[in-house]
Amino acid sequence: MSDLRYDPEARRDTPLARKLEERIRREGTISLPQYMTACLGDGDHGYYTTRRPLGSAGDFVTAPEISQTFGELIGLWCAVVWQQMGSPARVNLVELGPGRGTLMGDALRALGVVPGFLAAVRVSLVEIGAGLRALQQQRLGSAPLATPPMWYDDVASLYFDDPAILDEPTIILGNEFLDTAPVFQFLRHDDGWLSRRVGLDGRGRLAFTDLAGVAPAKPLRPRPDSSLDAWFNAARPGDIVTRAPYEMLDSDVLPWRRFAALFIDYGHTEPRAGDTLQAVRGHAFEHPLTSPGEADLSAQVDFAAVAARVARHGAATAVDGPTTQAEFLGRLGIMERASRLMAANPAKAAEIEMGVARLMAVPGMGNRFKAIGIRSVGLPPLPGFEVAGYR
Repeated sequence: MSDLRYDPEARRDTPLARKLEERIRREGTISLPQYMTACLGDGDHGYYTTRRPLGSAGDFVTAPEISQTFGELIGLWCAVVWQQMGSPARVNLVELGPGRGTLMGDALRALGVVPGFLAAVRVSLVEIGAGLRALQQQRLGSAPLATPPMWYDDVASLYFDDPAILDEPTIILGNEFLDTAPVFQFLRHDDGWLSRRVGLDGRGRLAFTDLAGVAPAKPLRPRPDSSLDAWFNAARPGDIVTRAPYEMLDSDVLPWRRFAALFIDYGHTEPRAGDTLQAVRGHAFEHPLTSPGEADLSAQVDFAAVAARVARHGAATAVDGPTTQAEFLGRLGIMERASRLMAANPAKAAEIEMGVARLMAVPGMGNRFKAIGIRSVGLPPLPGFEVAGYR
């Protein structure tokens, strides 16, 4: 956890907390992925289905909100990828978790200088939140596109009725998307690893099953091919490991047959022990069980696990990176872009400089966030990445 300055005993009686407590009393403890899925996506009380989390009035700020250069560079990245694809007359541009639409809006503005791209692109935004979707529609409603943007609850909806779309050139973007993947946590005991679940303590409050007074789940020893002992042989009793399978890649990315995907998120490049599950509300950390449905839940991305999930798809896909956000944006020319913006907008020069400095700071966002590319093998290495990668 990156910040422990909160009350670990705090609990708020949110509507989702009551719903989950009733479910646990009726059915027994629930897995941590089930808890995260409910907190983020419950149809009545889920965080992303009911709230507008971004910005100073929300709970957190993402890179596109810090500097317009971020989205503009991602847009130009898309243009280069499109050219690598042969500048096809039709290309799908899919954004997963588009926030307030800031990244896509800045990207499309930058893409306006690329001949032919806006006429070719079909923009699809995958968003489950009605409030966020309204903000995206407001921001992108006047975008100079030949075809209006389309919104979907999930990626499978794009190709369910028209599987032929999977053969079309496609570019997929996900900024701070992978960190919402449901995670498992395992607690090391003297006799092995215990799968952490969510139950009720003696006072009827939500609690992790590794706490006193909460009925534990059965000890779980992982399969030999994914043994936690092999990865974390120095673990001691009390240590926690956070692991995500990144199953969403199977439906969101890997079905496409001619594609390039870019994910930028905070995380680590090799498996590591630690409790990386965190909750944020009002720009402050709190315990993950404090405010179900009213706080953002996320976990550090294990980029090695992302690459391993892609590798299961076989030789048809390749991974570029990961590389740090500072290295990635630097290779795309963020400093040059910032200089031009500052020259054109001298009154905002200090603001532009501060925003870029925050994105590039090491230590800070510049090295805490990483970029990883996934592509069909018919494409060359994606812009912004070294040739060497996981595959």
